[in-house]
Amino acid sequence: MLTFITEVPTDRPVSGVHCVPVLSDGNLVLVWDKEEQVLTTIGGRLEENESLFDGLNREAMEEAGIELMEERMPFASWYWEEYDTYRIYFLTRVKRFIEMPKDFEKTGYVITNFELPLQ
Repeated sequence: MLTFITEVPTDRPVSGVHCVPVLSDGNLVLVWDKEEQVLTTIGGRLEENESLFDGLNREAMEEAGIELMEERMPFASWYWEEYDTYRIYFLTRVKRFIEMPKDFEKTGYVITNFELPLQ
C-alpha cells in the first residue's frame, strides 16, 4: 500500500529506495526500464548493510549516471506485506551528470516535466 509520508517509517525494515531527482530548471529525471518497457523512478533494493542514502546514491549512478545533492525529502512509502518491509521514495536534486561505466544497468534517463508523468 502506498502512503504519503514526511519521515521514514521505523516500525519495519526498509528494503528498497527510489527517488525522483529534480533539475535546477524544475524538470524531473526518470528512467526507462528496457526489460519492463516502462518509465519509472530511479531506485532498487538495498544491498546488505547499505544505508538508505548510500543505496540511493548507488542506484542513481547505476541507472541514470547522476550524482545527487545531499538533501533528500521522503514523500511516499510502499509497504510490501509479503516481505514485511518498506520501499521509500525521496524527492532529491541533481548535483551533476556523469558518464556511466559500460557494465552498469541497461536503463537510460528521460528528462521530463511534472505534467507528463501525471498523465
